[in-house]
Amino acid sequence: MKNTILTLAIISLITISCGDKKKDEAPKAEEATTEQAAELTLADGEALFTSKTCTTCHQPDTKVIGPSIKDINAKYAEQNASIVAFLKGETSPIVDTDPAQVAIMKANLDSFVKDLTEAELKAIEKYMLSVK
Repeated sequence: MKNTILTLAIISLITISCGDKKKDEAPKAEEATTEQAAELTLADGEALFTSKTCTTCHQPDTKVIGPSIKDINAKYAEQNASIVAFLKGETSPIVDTDPAQVAIMKANLDSFVKDLTEAELKAIEKYMLSVK
């Protein structure tokens, strides 16, 4: 009887530890497939925009600290520019180019969005472009 209980306990431990190992081996967000990336929605973008505190500086149609989302959209459309490229630090600011504003923006981008995946950045862009 003791051997049976001990055997069941060992089998349970092995099963549990194998299950935990599989959880650890799950792909990270950065390794998301194209299909997984496509699952991010406009609502996801809005949630990220809010959770990353973008709303502190950018409101839909009012300049607060930074330009409004509508002003950003207009300038990016006019210049056929990419919001994602800007958020990744690949392009310079084109809406508010005042050196003091750029310094604030750079610090915020470095701390709030640097770890976001391409899919998350595209979701934020999708949300921003939806603001009319």
